Amino acid sequence: MTEQGISAEPTQQQFAIEKIFVKDISFESPAAPQVFTQKWEPEVNLQLNSNARGIGENHFEVILGLTVTVTNAGQTAYLAEIQQCGIFVMSGFQQEELGPMLGSFCPNILFPYGREAIADMSTRGGFPPLHLAPVNFDALYAQHVQQQTQENTAAESSAKH
Repeated sequence: MTEQGISAEPTQQQFAIEKIFVKDISFESPAAPQVFTQKWEPEVNLQLNSNARGIGENHFEVILGLTVTVTNAGQTAYLAEIQQCGIFVMSGFQQEELGPMLGSFCPNILFPYGREAIADMSTRGGFPPLHLAPVNFDALYAQHVQQQTQENTAAESSAKH
């Protein structure tokens, strides 16, 4: 203890997964049943997004959105969407450490659950299972931070003129 009675030891970081759940899930196959009579040469388009918000003291909800559009012969074979969520408890992290935790580390935890749900939905829809490739959330987060920095710099530059 220091003279002021405040501990000089650094605060210990704690991280826990409180809950992993699906907030929203959807599967559509607008070209069925005709799509099943055509040669299967799919084109896959994956859109990812993540969102995080505080939901109480040291509690954060992270939502990983996956939207997969599969086309075959120029028409949509199926569209699968999921909002895979988690409630994470984090304490002892500095403010600048929370961004990478919420923007990269937590989505990395959620992705395998969303990936499994997409594969299951495609199979239940009568299609071959769709196994999404791994995603480098660290690189995506770094790209997002760089883009935000460039936008802020551009906004400050235009505000000065």
